[in-house]
Amino acid sequence: MAENEFKFEILFGLWPRPVVDKSNLDDAGKSKASDGTGTKSSFDPKLRYAVIFTCQGKFEEIIIYDELRKQLEHVSLALFKELIRRFAWRKIDWRKLFLAGAVMSIAGIILPTFLLAYHRNSRFESPNGTMHLSKNLTEARLDKSQLVTSAPFVSLNSSIEAKESARVLRMRQNRRKTIDVLKVVHPPPRRSVPRHLQRYLQSLSSHEALLYAKREIEHAPLVENVGNDSYLYAPVFRNISIFKRSYELMEMILKVYIYRDGKKPIFHQPRLNGIYASEGWFMKLMEANREFVTKEPEKAHLFYLPYSSRQLELALYVRNSHNLRPLSKFLRDYVNMIASKYPFWNRTHGSDHFLVACHDWGPFITTEHVELKDNAIKALCNADLKENFAAGKDVSLPETAIRIASKPLRNIGGGIRVSQRPILAFFAGKMHGRVRPKLLKHWLNKDADMRIYGPLSRRVSKNMSYVRHMKSSKYCICPMGYEVNSPRIVESIYYECVPVIIADNFVLPLSEVLEWKAFSVTVAEIDIPKLKEILLAIPLKRYLQMLMNVKMVQKHFLWNPNPMRYDLFHMILHSIWYNRLNQIQIPQS
Repeated sequence: MAENEFKFEILFGLWPRPVVDKSNLDDAGKSKASDGTGTKSSFDPKLRYAVIFTCQGKFEEIIIYDELRKQLEHVSLALFKELIRRFAWRKIDWRKLFLAGAVMSIAGIILPTFLLAYHRNSRFESPNGTMHLSKNLTEARLDKSQLVTSAPFVSLNSSIEAKESARVLRMRQNRRKTIDVLKVVHPPPRRSVPRHLQRYLQSLSSHEALLYAKREIEHAPLVENVGNDSYLYAPVFRNISIFKRSYELMEMILKVYIYRDGKKPIFHQPRLNGIYASEGWFMKLMEANREFVTKEPEKAHLFYLPYSSRQLELALYVRNSHNLRPLSKFLRDYVNMIASKYPFWNRTHGSDHFLVACHDWGPFITTEHVELKDNAIKALCNADLKENFAAGKDVSLPETAIRIASKPLRNIGGGIRVSQRPILAFFAGKMHGRVRPKLLKHWLNKDADMRIYGPLSRRVSKNMSYVRHMKSSKYCICPMGYEVNSPRIVESIYYECVPVIIADNFVLPLSEVLEWKAFSVTVAEIDIPKLKEILLAIPLKRYLQMLMNVKMVQKHFLWNPNPMRYDLFHMILHSIWYNRLNQIQIPQS
């Protein structure tokens, strides 16, 4: 038998079957060939299979084409017949016998692997992209750039390429129908509260409960051993001990009363898509909440004014009039009605009331009512220190652009490996505000590493979509628009790209608790000409840590349809709770 007849390669796994040339046999069945085997050294193309091992220090997944399963018995039978024939003629080549046994052993390992479902995440890196394998291989999904077009793994023979397995075909057919769905990691359950502490907290008035919470936070125990294995990742927080204690107390104590006054669509009708979706999602989840919401206003620690600044604009603003006074007067009259109908506003002059507004006009439409402007807690996307935003009292609201309301987690995650990111910095968007024209003036078509565009053209997006640009970039430029806020900041976190924020006087979202220096870069507007120099000066080690922190902080910016602990709904509510506690003065006694 020819020496290469039992050749086996790890990558391509060529398993040939000996082909008997009947014209070379005599009447007795013996071969006329010199070695008397009656076989001819050749490879049967139908028996070429691919076994792909994806290794990152250990086997993570084995992909076996269906052709292997169908033909495996034929391979085994051919090997077994050859073994018996060798024994019959007493011409035993022990090396080939050992190799045949090894092949059979590998087949015995691979076949059960194919039949069993895998329940772990794995990733197969190819030169053209990344294939994510989730709970089961049948749920595999591919990104748009993940078709394996170069160096096909199936075979060296084109006939096998035409007979790709049904599994691969199904994956390719479903690629356009499916979307990237983030694998949600559930937080740990909340700690149970001892009954004696529950009774004590229930015996306190709303103000006394806030005093108790503030004292407890000031003496928060030190949180130790908070590392990669913990759900809360300490490097992305300003003080993990204070945040953890404050969050636990919020879960134990906080009750919110929602005013039912006000007619739709301005009140109680959230808009869940677009760049102002944050206010709508918060309203939707707050009104559906049963953990924090109370129907007894006497027991409430906070009072929610459930209006939508976007709906207010659509209902009352006269297009191109540039007159916001009708909107401000409407909100002023609503607050006056609340104050005259209920005793709670006048009790604190509005300091325990809050609103959530993501429209750029959010700060301006509160100016007609003095107590609303100066005392109430405003969660605003337009968190500009120069425009009616009080740091420490008001909350910087993350601006999230939700394209499909029914799929708020669409396309999140999936940033490619750093070594495969060809773009240093990326921006594409409309030219409005004072910063973006400066950015294009200095960087449009000036440097191949700096992909700075205006609105992304069809010619560019046809080759690489906006989302794919962000996932393929090391840094994503987030310049302010008309106002200081930008949805690109949260988009960068969603798509695992380090955000570069260019907006002077901007109070960064949730900055009461998050340490933005750990996962972003802030560049002054005056330093736009030195942007590339600033980014290249960041050491690789620091960049990798920032990228890791972006991935770890991502879960705190997600709108989960069913809210979970520490997600964006709870983080916004916590910042409102935390800033309310900042206004409480502890008596000296």
